[in-house]
Amino acid sequence: MQKRLIAATFLLAACGPAAAPNTVPPPSSGSAQAQTPPAAPKGKPEIGEWGFDLAGMNRQVAPGANFYNFANGTWQSKTPIPADKSNYGMFTALSDQSDARTKEIILNASGEPGTESRKVADYYKAFMDESGIESKGLAPIQPELDSIKGIRDVAGLVSAFARNSRLMRSSPLMTIVTQDDREPEKHIANVAQGGLGLPDRDMYDAKAKQFEKVREGYKKYLETVFTLAGEKDGKRRAAAVYALEEKLALQHWTKVQNRDPVKTYNKLTVAELEKSAPGIDWKQWLTGVGLSGQTHVNVNQPSAVTSTAKLIKSEPVAVWKDYLTVRLVSSTSPFLPKRFVDAHFEMYGRTLSGTPELKERWKRGVEEVTGSMGEAVGKIYVSKHFTPATKARADELVKNLLVAMGQRLEALAWMSPETKAKAKAKLATYNPKIGYPKNWRDYSALTVVADNPVENDARASAFEYDRRLAKLGKPVDRDEWEMVPMTVNAYYNPVLNEIVFPAAILQPPFFDPNADDAINYGGIGAVIGHEISHGFDDQGSQYDASGALKNWWTEEDATKFKAATNQLVAQYAAYCPFPAQGDKPAQCVKGDLTLGENIADLAGLTVAHSAYRLSLAGKEAPVYDGMTGDQRFFLGWAQVWRRLYRDQELSNRLITDPHSPSEFRTAVVRNLDSFYEAFKPEPKDAHFLVPNQRVRIW
Repeated sequence: MQKRLIAATFLLAACGPAAAPNTVPPPSSGSAQAQTPPAAPKGKPEIGEWGFDLAGMNRQVAPGANFYNFANGTWQSKTPIPADKSNYGMFTALSDQSDARTKEIILNASGEPGTESRKVADYYKAFMDESGIESKGLAPIQPELDSIKGIRDVAGLVSAFARNSRLMRSSPLMTIVTQDDREPEKHIANVAQGGLGLPDRDMYDAKAKQFEKVREGYKKYLETVFTLAGEKDGKRRAAAVYALEEKLALQHWTKVQNRDPVKTYNKLTVAELEKSAPGIDWKQWLTGVGLSGQTHVNVNQPSAVTSTAKLIKSEPVAVWKDYLTVRLVSSTSPFLPKRFVDAHFEMYGRTLSGTPELKERWKRGVEEVTGSMGEAVGKIYVSKHFTPATKARADELVKNLLVAMGQRLEALAWMSPETKAKAKAKLATYNPKIGYPKNWRDYSALTVVADNPVENDARASAFEYDRRLAKLGKPVDRDEWEMVPMTVNAYYNPVLNEIVFPAAILQPPFFDPNADDAINYGGIGAVIGHEISHGFDDQGSQYDASGALKNWWTEEDATKFKAATNQLVAQYAAYCPFPAQGDKPAQCVKGDLTLGENIADLAGLTVAHSAYRLSLAGKEAPVYDGMTGDQRFFLGWAQVWRRLYRDQELSNRLITDPHSPSEFRTAVVRNLDSFYEAFKPEPKDAHFLVPNQRVRIW
């Protein structure tokens, strides 16, 4: 489990499982041929010398019919999804490479007991000791199981839920310390909804036919957990736990509601919390999560927290105890004997995501070490795999993109001078972070043993929770990172007004120091632009230059911005990877859920293209393999979004992922005039939009 990425940040691409091979629809009829397809090069390597995989294209598809298929269609049809993955693409390919490099670092870790390197080695060794794990059976969690059996009342439940929160295990109420959105120089403790065994509240809805097998699989899993734990009457008890989770799910806020930073900011005194959410002893809860001295907390979802407190009091203690048993066994299954691992994978791998095979144990071990001691490994990773030259070139690209964004802000015709000045002031305070943090995390307070992975996981979770808890009342550390260098991803953090690019994403096809500038600007340049523009998407635009959640827009400008974003919501809501079939309705992109990422894709690509044109200093770009600079720029964008999904995982992502599926992220090109100039799509083509229908924001 990743224990580091907890703060509210905007991710470039969701990590972890996604969904179905060959989900890209065929080109629309009448557009089978590209109008002016570049000729396949003769006598040259399959990979263009300028950094693009020419062999992965499908030149039988018109760029204007389906640009994703034009750029990636052959790759799409010939690339299998590895058996241990729910999705596969450029992000996962680089992640695999990063994992292999990380494994080498871990295997070479050694040292005296108590040293950082020895802790890394022991953490991995404990996880990989399958025979030792088998011999211990349930013994590592038996004391906790016994403790749950001993609960007699609501007070006992509250203590158990608080313990789960401190160990970052699933709990109906969760607490975590983050920066205060209204006062970003301070920290605040948050109380939030939690506790579901399925990834999202909507999956519990019986009307959601696409998740019918998932629901049945989860009910079966609950019963299996009781059997594995040596408990009797598992079927009845599993049904009761599921019914309890259904009630929790009904109270939860939706993913779209949780995107609103104003509605999720509700700073209350302890007395106000007690009054708004009666049913449990909140002072007991706050003491249990280490917040006994706090006078205020932020309640993220007030109505859900109120309803959850009532459920804790009103539902039978026996059912809540069974719920706690399930949560304990499920959360520790990766560190228990094979029968627990297999049952967990059957539910969360095969049933939930459609993944045929469990990852090799070493890969899971690398994930555990990375999630718990990532910066201890990261400092070695960057010394081996991230050169000063790469960092310098990336720094230069970021500066160029910031300049281009500033020029676009200055040129905006729809924004008033008053709002424009504040937008430019915000851009001027951006803090780019490239490759790795200035200061590495100190793991001296973390105890690791070589023979108990359950204990190591619990201690690592408690270490991270306590590290965050200790921030209360202390200055904000603006040099801290929320991702480790081995992560193939990037993020923007609005309260720090920072853009962050770990070392592992600064590699081909995203970034290649030896590649053509057009490809780099279309790849990592658009990624950088994406993160820059998150500060001006529908969420980030609500934070000012200091990182405070504060309106800095005139009413008229906000109305114009809303009109443009509504247009983008409608455009993406029309993308339906799964058409209606029988009694099953179509499954489409949620335009309101993915809005922030779609704005960032549109703005990022637009800004990256401006930066690319600026880099040419007025000269014409050379033509390579029959392709102009602008054509190569857009191909660079399309190439990074190559991705295959399994069906069930894609269904999951359509309701849980704030990012659109990769094909539709690529399709954002249809809003850029420069795409039309580069590829000359025709009005009959599916991607074609008349000028007044093209969404233009930044």
